[in-house]
Amino acid sequence: ARALTPQTAETDAIRFLVGTQSLRYDNQIHIIDFDDENNIINKNVLLHQVGEIWHISTSPADKGVLATCYNKTSDSKVMTCAAVWRMPKELESGSHESPDDSSSNTQTLELLCHLDNTAHGNMACVMWEPMGDGKKIISLADNNILLWDLQESSAKAVLSSSAVLEGKGQLKFTSGRWSPHHNCTQIATANDTTVRGWDTRSMRQIYCIENAHGQLVRDLDFNPNKQYYLASCGDDCKVKFWDTRNVTEPVKTLEEHSHWVWNVRYNHSHDQLILTGSSDSRVILSNMVSISSEPFGHMVDDDELSDQEDQHQEEKIKEPLQDSVIATYEEHEDSVYAVEWSSADPWLFASLSYDGRLVINRVPRALKYHILL
Repeated sequence: ARALTPQTAETDAIRFLVGTQSLRYDNQIHIIDFDDENNIINKNVLLHQVGEIWHISTSPADKGVLATCYNKTSDSKVMTCAAVWRMPKELESGSHESPDDSSSNTQTLELLCHLDNTAHGNMACVMWEPMGDGKKIISLADNNILLWDLQESSAKAVLSSSAVLEGKGQLKFTSGRWSPHHNCTQIATANDTTVRGWDTRSMRQIYCIENAHGQLVRDLDFNPNKQYYLASCGDDCKVKFWDTRNVTEPVKTLEEHSHWVWNVRYNHSHDQLILTGSSDSRVILSNMVSISSEPFGHMVDDDELSDQEDQHQEEKIKEPLQDSVIATYEEHEDSVYAVEWSSADPWLFASLSYDGRLVINRVPRALKYHILL
């Protein structure tokens, strides 16, 4: 397995979706519900009969709707296609009931529409407009950016605009992220060693970080609380943080992994918390507080302090807090291809390795209270 996503529209139950990659039989989407109080994982399985799943993303507005990128073999050629699906009604909301006999009760996803990529090439990923009504999605296909409008309750996808990556050689996008800032009018894409920003209204390039990494860029993520801030990671084992207004140098670089870094994710609520997963089989949680939206930590009101404390506090406030690695998780025995924060609980995250192992972890309690108090 390499595809993992939180159920974005679900903000009460802790829920992740995993897509399988099997050559032999029908692939599946596993709906993973984590019951926090009893520490139990419940699982429901949906059949995804069209091919192995390379990417999965969920609608920000509708709990039942998701998109997958999957491999399809036709005329001895392998194509990566994309489609939008609906899960059965009774599985839309987080359920803590696990079916007794899961084998007899496997259900199938309902196909809403295909994102037709016959003219554009292989689909790398599908991104939903972050704050949207679930009607706008962008897919990256080879060197094309395609903006789709989902109409008639998502049963039809109409291509509303597109852009082509121009240049020498066989240009291909590896990944992309839709920025939650600027009224959701910007996306960032990765191809080869380059990171580019695009305006979705004009479909023109607005910035370009050439040689952002020494080797292939694998993943990107935007800081949810600080506009212009973007993280990237890649095959040079590094994670880099950028201010897109000045792309000559990264603001910070993390060099904690010993192999390709496949994923980087900002915590949605506390943007100093950064999660990365790598094919060194490790998941690393970092505290990048110096470039977060609260670089000086929690500010204290003057009225609360006595004079002596006051002086002490002022000295403390002037020093930005130190960045550090909080924890390294080594529960995986294979490449970690995906890490994701829960949409419902900001202190909880999941990681997925190629052997199909899903691990759910939480931010260490001491750090959680340090951030909150």
